[in-house]
Formats: sequence, C-alpha cells, structure tokens
Amino acid sequence: MSGARSGEIGIVLVNWNRWQDSIECLESMFRSTIPVRVVVVDNASSDNSLDHIAAWAAGTAAAVPAAAAMAGYSQPPMRKPIACERFTAADMAGRRPDPAVRLTLIDSGGNLGFAGGNNVGLRWLLAQPQLDTFWLLNNDTVIDRNAAAAVQHRMAATDRAGMCGTVVRYYHRPDRVQALNGSTFDIWTGRSRGIGMGQPAKAPFDPLKVARETDFVLGASIAVSRAFLDAIGPMDEGYFLYYEELDWAWRNRGRFAIAFAHGAVVFHKEGGSIGSSGTGDRSAFSEYWLARSRLRFIARHRVILWPWYWLLTAAAAAARLLRGRPARAAALLRALFGLKY
Repeated sequence: MSGARSGEIGIVLVNWNRWQDSIECLESMFRSTIPVRVVVVDNASSDNSLDHIAAWAAGTAAAVPAAAAMAGYSQPPMRKPIACERFTAADMAGRRPDPAVRLTLIDSGGNLGFAGGNNVGLRWLLAQPQLDTFWLLNNDTVIDRNAAAAVQHRMAATDRAGMCGTVVRYYHRPDRVQALNGSTFDIWTGRSRGIGMGQPAKAPFDPLKVARETDFVLGASIAVSRAFLDAIGPMDEGYFLYYEELDWAWRNRGRFAIAFAHGAVVFHKEGGSIGSSGTGDRSAFSEYWLARSRLRFIARHRVILWPWYWLLTAAAAAARLLRGRPARAAALLRALFGLKY
C-alpha cells in the first residue's frame, strides 16, 4: 500500500551541532495528524547531538522552544518514549527497517553537507515501500500539526507531482512570510527571491499562481515523490551547501509538476547553523559556499554564461573589500579560483 493511501509520510532532518533545534522540530513533527516516519541524519556534530536527541526520544531530555511565542508548536511534551533506532550510515546496507520504529538516528560518518546528509536519509526511507512522499525539512524549523497532512494531500491530488513546497514563515517573526512554496530565479544575475517574501502572513495569495511562478522549491521545506526520485535521482552532493534544490528543479524541468501545499505552514529560524541569516550580513563561510555553488550550477546548466558569473563574483569580492569586509572578500576569491575554504 502506498504512502499516499496509508497517509504515512517520510521526513528527513539533517543535524549539525544544533540538537536543541532538532528536538524542538521533532516535538512539532510528532504532533502531526497523520503518521510520520522520521530520519535524523547527523553530519559529524561535535556536541554529541545524537546522544541528546536519543535522550529526548527516551523521555529523559526536554525540548525547549527558542521563543516563548512559539511554544504551542512543541509544548506540552509528547508522550515518551518514542520508538527509536540508531546506527551509522556505514551499517545501513545490512539493515531492514523496523515497521514499529518511527524515529531513526543515523550518524553519517562525516560532514556530508546539506545534499549528502539528506541523501543518506532518503536512501533509508526509500527502502520502505509503503512511503511515496518524502519531506526534507531544515532542522531549525517547527511545523503546524496539519502541515504533514496538507503536504501528503497536495502531492496525491496533483497530477504527476514531483516536488512540493509549503508556506514558510519566519520563526522569530511568525507574522511574516519567508517564502510561499519557493523562489523565482534570474539566470542573468544568479539571484533568487522568495515568492511573497516579507509580506504579512495574512495577506491573500493565489496558490495556483504561486505554483506556476515557482522556479524551485525552498530547500528548508521541500517534498518529493518516489517517482521523482526514481527518474531524476537524489540531490547532487557536489554542491555541499546552496543551489541543491535549484539544480534538482532544473534537472526536472518538463517532467514532473511543482505543487504547492498552501495549507501547510512551516516556521523557519533561517540560517542558524551556517551564518546565513537573510539579513544581508552573511558569514564568510556562507559567502564561500554560495559563490562556489552558483559557479557550479551555471557550469552544469548554462556554461556559456560561466565567464559572466565569474566576473559577477569578482565584482562582489571587490565590493566586500571596499566595504571593509576582507574575510568575506577572501572567501569569495577562494570560491572563484576553486580553492578550499
């Protein structure tokens, strides 16, 4: 029986040194109105993240909301223990999923980045034939209790749905939208903008128009179908950070529909792990990977524009230097010349 018919959905979280966020997210997930099967992939955290998450599942550690106003999405605590298993990615090949286990913790064995971590979780969930829908969520999110059902319904109701996003609102500004479904993308500048970004959460919108305008679904909350994964394949792990979801969308063009689960609401803390707050004050780490991934994307999909993108990146590095941001300028230059961060 398919996941759509059973109502069950598979969810992947990638954790890197942010177990507090992951626990708050998990508390919100297990309040969902449909069954969820969750995989947390830990990318070589240095803070014993999986120990903390396992303690939460056992009922010996509590989720603490990062903002009191958002406590209703994770409080009071769910009944524990939650059936949980834990192993390493290297041990996956010889294991069979246990139908009674709702939470799986996987040590990836290294920092595989956003794409690599999600792909580990997807491989485990794909081994469970009852699942047809796979939802990748940033671990610094919390979800409304009806969100999983809304995603599952939209994927089932949309003809040849391959990718699907949600309403994403800012966790610390829940009255404002980060993105409706995803973003538009300008091939000449390499820049994207979230659809509806910054607008009031109560502002009206046309879901069909949003779906048509979506060039790619926001990576903080993106669902894909089994058919999509079979045909298009997993995320490209060469990106490490950024552009994975855009690359996925471009590989998909003309094959599967992009849907919009407008009844699903996700609240996103945005960029806590990597220093990309969205305020324009990016960390050097974030600058490096954004530039490097942009150059990789254009080399793969519009190589004729690669020299133009090289010049855009060089100009951005010069601008950072003139503004007194030498570390960020150096990061851009390292990305430009293919050097390690």
